[in-house]
Amino acid sequence: MLQSMRSAAKYIWVFLVIFFVGGFLLAETSGLLGVSQVTTNTAVATVNGEDIPVTAWYTATQQVEQEEVQRSGRSITLEERDRMGNQAFEQLIRDALLRQEFRRRGISVTDEEITEAARYNPPPQLAGSPELQTNGQFDQEKYQRFLTSPVARQEGLLVQLEQYYRNMIPQQKLFEQVSADAYITDPQLWASYKDLNDSAQVSFVGLDPARIADASVTVNNNEVKDYYDKHKKELEAPGRAMVSVLIIPRSVGPADSAAVRTRLLQLRDRIQKGEKFEDVARSESQDSVSALDGGSLGRGPHGRFVPDFETAAFALKTGELSPPVLTQFGYHLMRVDERKGDTLAIRHILLKLQQSEANAAATDRRADSLARIAATSEDPKKFDEAARVLKLTPVKGQAVEGQPLTINGQFVPSVSSWVFKGARKGETSDLFDWDDAYILARLDSVTPGGLPSLEAATKSIREVLMLRKKLDALQKPATEFARAAMAAGLENAAAKGNVKVAQSGMFTRATGIPELGRANEAVGAAFSLPLGQISAPVKTGALVVVMRVDRRIMADSAKWGAQKSQQKAQVVNGLRQQKIRDFLSNLRESATVKDNRKKIELAQRKATQ
Repeated sequence: MLQSMRSAAKYIWVFLVIFFVGGFLLAETSGLLGVSQVTTNTAVATVNGEDIPVTAWYTATQQVEQEEVQRSGRSITLEERDRMGNQAFEQLIRDALLRQEFRRRGISVTDEEITEAARYNPPPQLAGSPELQTNGQFDQEKYQRFLTSPVARQEGLLVQLEQYYRNMIPQQKLFEQVSADAYITDPQLWASYKDLNDSAQVSFVGLDPARIADASVTVNNNEVKDYYDKHKKELEAPGRAMVSVLIIPRSVGPADSAAVRTRLLQLRDRIQKGEKFEDVARSESQDSVSALDGGSLGRGPHGRFVPDFETAAFALKTGELSPPVLTQFGYHLMRVDERKGDTLAIRHILLKLQQSEANAAATDRRADSLARIAATSEDPKKFDEAARVLKLTPVKGQAVEGQPLTINGQFVPSVSSWVFKGARKGETSDLFDWDDAYILARLDSVTPGGLPSLEAATKSIREVLMLRKKLDALQKPATEFARAAMAAGLENAAAKGNVKVAQSGMFTRATGIPELGRANEAVGAAFSLPLGQISAPVKTGALVVVMRVDRRIMADSAKWGAQKSQQKAQVVNGLRQQKIRDFLSNLRESATVKDNRKKIELAQRKATQ
C-alpha cells in the first residue's frame, strides 16, 4: 500500500509545485517580496538555528486564506489576513520545534505504522465525509473501497495520507510520552466534585471604598515607581490611532433586490424543467460551503436556521421546491429531501442581495474617482479634496492595534491593520474593496503600543494603589460593624449603621456570584463559616464584606460515587490535554526564535515606494 501511495506522488507534487511557484511568483510580481532585499532564501524566522523560508510562510498563509474564502464565500479583510498570517507563522514555528523534539527523543515512524493507520484510522476530515458514511456513521467498508479506487490514486489521496501520518504518528508518540503521568486521586476528585456541587446562600453588607475620601489616602512616587517596575508586562498596551474614513456603500435598492429574486426564479424554472437541484446549486449557489455538496445543509431539528428560513423550510413537503425566501443572507431556493418527525434533510441555493450591473458600475466609477484623487497620498489635503469633490462626509474613529476598527457600531474592515503596518501621520490608505462598500482612510494621529513611560502610566497606577489603600482603610470600620452584627444581628447592625443588607442566590465555589466575585476570600468564607455566624471582614477586590451564611447544601457522596469513573476519565483526559498544552507552551517559550516578519514587511514597503 505504501508503494501505491508513493506511486501517486507525482499528482500531488505537481499540485504543490504549481501552488508553491505560483504563490511565490504572485508575491514577487505584486511586490510582496520586494526587489532585492527579500529572496526565496530569506528566512521569515530562525528557530533554534533552523531557518524557515519566507516562501513557506507565504504558501501556508495563502492556503489558510483560500480555505477561509471558500468557507465564508467572501473576500477577507487585512485584519483577517494578519490573523491568518500569524496563525500560519506560529504553526511553522511549532512544526519546527516538534521536528527538533522528535530528533532529540529519537521518535520516528515506520512504513508499517503508516500503512496500518491509513487503512484503519482515517483522518477526521475523511471519517466525517458524507460519502464514507452509512446512516450517519463512518463506514469502514466504503473507506476501504475508496482507498483502492482509481479516484483516490488520481487525486493524490494516498500520498497525502502518507504525509499526514508521517507527521501525526510521531506527534502522537510525543504527546503520549508527555502526558503519560497524568493522574488524579479520589480525594482530589471528591474535592473537585464538591467545588461544583456544594452550594451556599449568604446575606452580606458590602463597604464601598468610595466612602473613603481621596484626600485621606496618600500614594507617593516611590510606590508608583515600585509598582511600575513590578508590573511592566501588565502595563503594556496596544497602539492607538485616530483616523478619518470615507465610505462609498454598495447600496442595494428595491430594483436590485427584485433582480436577484428574478434570477432565483430562473434557476427554479431550470430545476422544474429537469436539471438536478444539486448541479444547479454547485454552479450557481453563493453559499460556497453547501454548494460543494449540492446545496446540502445536512439533517437536523428545529432551531438550526434563522426564523424566516426555518418557517419556510418546515412548511415544505418532501421533494417540493420553495418559492424565493428572503433572509438577511439573501434569497434562498429550498428543497426538503427527507422528513422524519421534527428532523429535516434540506438543500438550498443562495443568491446574495447585491447591486445590479448598472448600479455596481456607477458605484465603481465613484470609487475609481476616490482612488485617483487621494489613494496612497502623503498629502492629507488630498483626502479632504476627495470628500469635497465626491460629496462624502468623513467619519472619525479610534483604531486599536490588533482589533478591527468600528465607528458608531459599524465594522470598518482593513483600516486598523493598515494603520499599524507603518502608515505615517497624514498618509492616505489604498482604496479598500469590501463586500458592502469601498473604504479610504487617512491617519490623523498615532500613539505606539508597548510599555508606556512611567510618566504616562502614573495616573492609572495611582488609581490602583489608592483603591488598595482604601480597602485597607475599610478594615477598621468593617471590623467594628462585624462586632455590632455579632451582638445585635446583621439586619439590626445594618439599620443602625444606615447600610443595606443584600442577599445572594445559591452559588457554588466554582461559579461565585457577581456581587462577591469568584475564587476569592468572600466565596471561601461562604463555604467555611458555620451557618448563621457573622464573618470577620473579607475582601472581594472591590468591596470589604461582612457576611452571614443563611443556607448551605452539601454535595451528595453517593451521587459522586455513582459517577466517579466517568468523572475520573474526563478529568484525566483534561489533565493530559493540559500537560500537552503546557509542554507546547514551554517548548515555545524556551525556544530561541528570531522573527524577521517586521524586517520583511519594511523591505516590502520600501520596495513599493
